[in-house]
Amino acid sequence: MKKNKRKRIKAWIWKTIFKFLLLLFCFTIVQVVFLKFINPPFTPNVAWEWAESIIKNQPGKRPEYHFRKIEDISPHLRRAVIAAEDQRFLSHNGFDFNEIRNVVKNLIKRKKLRGASTISMQTARSVFLLSSRSFFRKAAEIYYTVLIELFWDKHRILEMYLNTVDWGTGVTGAEAACQKYFSKNARNLTPAQAALMTAILPNPHRWSVKHPGPYLKTRQRQIMKDMPLMPLL
Repeated sequence: MKKNKRKRIKAWIWKTIFKFLLLLFCFTIVQVVFLKFINPPFTPNVAWEWAESIIKNQPGKRPEYHFRKIEDISPHLRRAVIAAEDQRFLSHNGFDFNEIRNVVKNLIKRKKLRGASTISMQTARSVFLLSSRSFFRKAAEIYYTVLIELFWDKHRILEMYLNTVDWGTGVTGAEAACQKYFSKNARNLTPAQAALMTAILPNPHRWSVKHPGPYLKTRQRQIMKDMPLMPLL
């Protein structure tokens, strides 16, 4: 009797887990397909920062977020982010295995770990997930990257990236960043401004657009050299 009871409990547990995973899978599919056509009113990080500012009663720290169509974002910025963040954006399916190999070689030779996230991976992260460092979050990022590459085209992925990427404390997306750093709309950026804004993306909370050091200026010049070679989406 006890063995039969244990079997029933185990069977119920496995069925419950399967139903939960199936429900979660269906939810994420609907979520990604929905956002193929509808612009997100906020991102998880924006919602978190907004709630935090309300709880702490700090209205001045509420995040800035303004979604813009890709056509309303400077072509210079579109080319700059591809040049700086993911030059093989159009040729890979979400994961740049050449860059991953380079990262592994660099780790073996120099004992230094650097990122290999593509624009697709960063988009999956900023649109669907909260900022954190954990195995679960990385697994979720990979999963969402596969989904957006399946259901969205590159044009939509880049549009989402430009509107949801973290561009500094309380600043999400190109429009908010342009307003903060240059007091202008995202469509009006010059090539130099676009390159400088993009140069801080690896570490937007440490580096400053308004006070760029020698390293940032070097990055800016390199990005400007690469920009004319990049596709315009």
